[in-house]
Amino acid sequence: MKFNPLIPVYGDISFRGKCPKEDVEQVSFFNKLRAEYPASWGILALHPRNEGLKEKGQFSTVIKHKAEGMTAGASDIIIPAATSFVCEMKRRDHTLSAWQDKQEDYLLASAEAGAFACVALGAVGAWEAFEAWRLKL
Repeated sequence: MKFNPLIPVYGDISFRGKCPKEDVEQVSFFNKLRAEYPASWGILALHPRNEGLKEKGQFSTVIKHKAEGMTAGASDIIIPAATSFVCEMKRRDHTLSAWQDKQEDYLLASAEAGAFACVALGAVGAWEAFEAWRLKL
């Protein structure tokens, strides 16, 4: 997996080996966020469920969801704020991950619009990114 130099990566890019899948890492990140910030960031943070809908949905359902605002490539973790947090999560060993359709485009567009856009390697990388974002607010 190659990274765009315009999008910062949080986590250990040299790590190789056994690691949890992306969805398990997301659960870990959201659990920690909601435990530590139950009345603020934990309420606002969201994960758009785009991939599963596109892959497993019926054709008419996919068309309906797109019309309702589903966006291809939307990042895994989004926190709306004066400077939004937009984070694409990959596995801790990023060589076990791949870019999905339009994910990199979404991150670049987010950064160009002024968001804190990044890639995180696992839940630890996502937390590092979250802390860096909070310091910039």
